[in-house]
Amino acid sequence: MHIVVVGGGFGGVKAALELSKEPSNRITLISDRDDFQFYPALYSTATGKSHLQSWVPLGQIFAEIGNVQVKLDTITSIDPDKQTVTGNWGETYDYDKVILALGSVTTFFGIEGLDKFAYGIKSEDEIKRLKRHLYNDIARDHKLDKHYVIVGAGPTGVELAGALGTYIERLRDHYGLKKHKLQVDLIEAAPRVLPRMSETSSRRVQKRLEKLGVKVEVGRKVQREDKDALLVDGQPIQSQTVIWTSGVANNPFFKANEKHFNLAPNGRVIVDDHMRASDHVYVIGDNAITKYGGLAQTALHDAKYVADDIMRRHFHYHTKKYRAVQPMSVIPVGENWAVYEWHGIKLKGLVASWIRSAADGMGYHDVLPLGQALGVWRSQKITEDDYFAPETEADRIA
Repeated sequence: MHIVVVGGGFGGVKAALELSKEPSNRITLISDRDDFQFYPALYSTATGKSHLQSWVPLGQIFAEIGNVQVKLDTITSIDPDKQTVTGNWGETYDYDKVILALGSVTTFFGIEGLDKFAYGIKSEDEIKRLKRHLYNDIARDHKLDKHYVIVGAGPTGVELAGALGTYIERLRDHYGLKKHKLQVDLIEAAPRVLPRMSETSSRRVQKRLEKLGVKVEVGRKVQREDKDALLVDGQPIQSQTVIWTSGVANNPFFKANEKHFNLAPNGRVIVDDHMRASDHVYVIGDNAITKYGGLAQTALHDAKYVADDIMRRHFHYHTKKYRAVQPMSVIPVGENWAVYEWHGIKLKGLVASWIRSAADGMGYHDVLPLGQALGVWRSQKITEDDYFAPETEADRIA
């Protein structure tokens, strides 16, 4: 049986690994990038810790697995009747089953100027662009921004807000700037930070952020950005360092091929009780409508489920309906402090931070052999000596 897996994130990689356990399977993993990106670590890499924790080459993951072939391509269309998907350069891939795990993309909700002036941390290129900008300001121009503004107080925004001030202080000290108080602002449109977690955890996190010197502003609406300021509720915040962590949308592949999918109003795919959009097409992770969609742990759960479902059908075994499983939430806020929630249990502080560290180790082991996973996990403790060439105008408006 030939199974095509589209997407090199948590869902796609885990599905390919699970399916590879059956020697008779032939798996083609198609990804638009040549590495696996460990999203929970991106905020850490963006604030000076090792890049090794965030990106693992796909070739390294599948090096010892003979029945998985990795193809670098961007899938643009699907024909469920012919059971084919087609790539950006016209190559067609036949399949017996296909698993679509393309992940989500950033959206700016049409807010003027964000696409041109805001920075991000959701990819290696975005992180490099942000770091070059900080290098320009601190190392070359010997100045600090009036405000370092983070928009979006979901997990990524909170994690970044908890670490950004310390990182900028390290750069400031390294390049010999005079010490003065840094201002990191965290802006959220919802009434509280971490709106998907409990009110108790939200209060704890806001208190922790404020203790770290972060100015938290909730219930605030971003209206536009230009090169010198961010307009929030009619009031400008002077800043040339606005980092956008809010807003994701389903991969545009599904809208472009909507005749083959039943899309919900938010653009995600409505699937059946077995994560299928049609008989031979599975949709998982961020792309599908599920109770806990949008989380890495859900993508891993989806991948294991569909791999099992495919094999049950292949061998004519009884199939089981998909059941959503609530993942734990562990959000670090600065060094050695986190909040944890799972099934009514709420923790904060050092113990929660240990749980997050252990969860990261398990996350690496989900896609890597134990020895490699431990090596990558240990790299979280490495502080890199950041040096970047000055930012060009092309970088600024990219």
